[in-house]
Amino acid sequence: MEAPTHLNNQPKAVPLQNDLLLRAARGESIERSPVWLMRQAGRILPEYRAVRAQMGGFKDLVESPPHASEVTIQPVDILGVDAAIIFSDILVIPEAMGLPYELVEKVGPRFPEVVRTHQDLKRLRAEVNPEVHLSYVLDAIRLTKRNLAGRVPLIGFCGAPWTIFCYMVEGKGSKDWALPRRMLWEQPTFAHALLDSITEASIGYLQAQVRAGADLVQIFDSWAGVLSDDLYREFMMPRLQRMCEALSPMVPVTVFAKGGGHLLPQLADLDCRTLGLDWQTDPRKARLLIGEEKTLQGNLDPSILYSSPDTIRKKTREMLSNFGTRRHIANLGHGVYPDVNPEHVKVFVETVQKSA
Repeated sequence: MEAPTHLNNQPKAVPLQNDLLLRAARGESIERSPVWLMRQAGRILPEYRAVRAQMGGFKDLVESPPHASEVTIQPVDILGVDAAIIFSDILVIPEAMGLPYELVEKVGPRFPEVVRTHQDLKRLRAEVNPEVHLSYVLDAIRLTKRNLAGRVPLIGFCGAPWTIFCYMVEGKGSKDWALPRRMLWEQPTFAHALLDSITEASIGYLQAQVRAGADLVQIFDSWAGVLSDDLYREFMMPRLQRMCEALSPMVPVTVFAKGGGHLLPQLADLDCRTLGLDWQTDPRKARLLIGEEKTLQGNLDPSILYSSPDTIRKKTREMLSNFGTRRHIANLGHGVYPDVNPEHVKVFVETVQKSA
């Protein structure tokens, strides 16, 4: 997809009117915790569903910069969050590497082909050029930055190498990712090679997002929790560290390892500003393990948003108390569920914002 010529110029720097997220990530003084939600641009909003109805499918929306930008900004307008996160998908990286994917409604991602051997590796693109192979995401970022006009920061993101590895090997979703884990034991040389390829493509992609205007980037390791300490140390930590070291001089970096409470002592050593916590991790224990040098993000149980507004307020205040406000970014412990009432999300956001 060729980048529209009118979006090729880099965005002009506009002073941020709300820089709470960046100050919190850097460990600077903040008057309250900033708040945003994973999956905040999505099916919880009727406005999103209206835009989606105009498109042929989810991928069509992701690959249309004007529409992706529109739904990225919707939560800022409607929910009042302190940051926007670009509307995209973690699976754009394998596609850019030469492994196309499909998103089947109510089923999930499907890859017509998979990567399980060194021969399969040779079929992949040797070098991913984000300005060519992922131009639609970069154009969406440039357009979003222009349209936000400095109201709030814009977050860029990608999937962690292990999570992308899982999809490229399995070819679809899985409960336990037994096949990718098996690959680590039976074909470690292959696994290292594929993980290295994913890592290099992801670094270039995130750096391009920053050049296009992203103020902060987040690395989603959605399937970190299926790996043991030893496997994570061998196969993931060197790649995550490389990604953080490549990005940290440019912008603050957040690493979110879902199900990774047992990995916190390792993750604490990463050269990133922020660690995201899932809802099963006690923030007080996490702070003891990680220390005071990193910001913590999270971690309200998403299912609490199904409860009454009074309960949401109570649980949100409890969460804030457990974190403290000096180095905290308020969020859920995972993405917001698609059938949650948007008014309940507003209650969560407003409770955080009134906590100052």
